[in-house]
Amino acid sequence: MEFKRVARSGQVPEGMVRRFFAGDHEFAVARLDGTAYATSNYCTHLDCLLSSGKLVDDGIGCSCHGSAFDLKTGEPVCPPATVPIKTYPVEERDGEIFVGVDPGDAAIVPSRRARRGLG
Repeated sequence: MEFKRVARSGQVPEGMVRRFFAGDHEFAVARLDGTAYATSNYCTHLDCLLSSGKLVDDGIGCSCHGSAFDLKTGEPVCPPATVPIKTYPVEERDGEIFVGVDPGDAAIVPSRRARRGLG
């Protein structure tokens, strides 16, 4: 597991979700109850950006159709999504946020874009 710096801690305030990149990887990074979380940035329902959504009681909410996912497990907690999103380990140290990526993991490309050859 390789931890990549994605942001300064202050770039992700409490209750917010933001979009960050580390190499080819794209993340939605959120802070809830003082803890930083990182997930893939695309909803598994129709590939909408999760970083455009908001945090909800159930986790990270998609702004397109209302799906929500648990920040710790990635499991869908509110339909219409039925497939989990990927979650990543996060370390926060010295005022910076690092996301753990397995060196062999390919970047997540939204399925609709991949089918159209855009990924």
